[in-house]
Amino acid sequence: MRLVLILVSTAVLLGACGKGPPTASGAPAAAASSAARASGVPGALLISPEDLRTVGRSDFGGGPVVNGTLQPGRRADLRAEIGALVQQVLKDNGEAVRTGELIVRLDDSAIRDSLASAEESQRAATQAFDQTERVLARQKTLQAQGMTSTQALEDAELRRNNAQSELVAARARVASARQQLRRTEVRAPFDGVVSERKVSAGDTAQVGKELFKVIDTASLRFEGLVSADRLHELQVGQAVSFKVAGAGPQAFAGRLRRIDAAANATTRQVEVIIAFADPAKAPRVAGLFAEGRIETGIAQRLVLPEASIVRSGEQAYAWRVDGQALRKVALVLGPRDARSGDVEVRQGLSGGDRVLRNPAGALADGQAFEWAGAAAAALAASRSAR
Repeated sequence: MRLVLILVSTAVLLGACGKGPPTASGAPAAAASSAARASGVPGALLISPEDLRTVGRSDFGGGPVVNGTLQPGRRADLRAEIGALVQQVLKDNGEAVRTGELIVRLDDSAIRDSLASAEESQRAATQAFDQTERVLARQKTLQAQGMTSTQALEDAELRRNNAQSELVAARARVASARQQLRRTEVRAPFDGVVSERKVSAGDTAQVGKELFKVIDTASLRFEGLVSADRLHELQVGQAVSFKVAGAGPQAFAGRLRRIDAAANATTRQVEVIIAFADPAKAPRVAGLFAEGRIETGIAQRLVLPEASIVRSGEQAYAWRVDGQALRKVALVLGPRDARSGDVEVRQGLSGGDRVLRNPAGALADGQAFEWAGAAAAALAASRSAR
């Protein structure tokens, strides 16, 4: 609705009443406006009923305010486990990945050579072990027939044990080489989306270098902060209403799932985790700012939309209709309801008061106004009298 801020000419109104004919089109209005400015008396406003709103009580969520961002419950920082040249990058930011899908391939030529060498050593160790096993078996047979000494049998057992140790070590080297080879392929740990790529083909990946960030957008939740002064009001399971920047004017519903056990030493705020009541309706972009209120209780409060409140520094006021004049009323405001955006009015107005819906322009305390219908009728009568 628009507030009609048309200055009604005193001469036009007088002409409509038969107290003075207009001299020319627009001239009486200009003369009256000049006279009003010269005398310091504000001109009358033209107001329609749609320009006003009635102050009333409404459901008001007065719980603690929570501010934070949307963060995924499942996220992974994929890092290089070996130092190697990046050969291939298969995914980019924003692309979906499936569990086990290849994302980055590192150079594996040196590791393959090591694996081949380890496998050859394992074959040789296996053959040596088999040989010592056969020798030990013969020595035991001869010992049973009394054809060899105990010392020879013990020497055969010692060689068999050494060969067995070499075989175990060779198998471990093969397993290590195969593990290193698997580490040259970086794969997605779960179904999700690549949120950040930090490597390109040709880069040298050092051990521990971050390559990719993968998040599960289906697990997004509201991670926010609440003042420690309101901690006593919080309970797991409480309803939360919040809005997300970038997701439009709609409000999302959620539930308080977790309250951190320690407050931040600098800000004296406590972190809370809020789950979406309907995960299917949650935004699919992490990092968006969110603001809301934890509903610790709903009460009937006198409220007013922000559009009807005029702020000047730390002062706030509204324009109330009082008879046939506007009155500038100072307000004492309370918190804002994050669900509706309305602000609690603690002092200055009462239920049933009518205020300007969207005050704008130069208004003065005590300024007179006319209803749009009456002024239009007066103007029509003035024109017909010409």
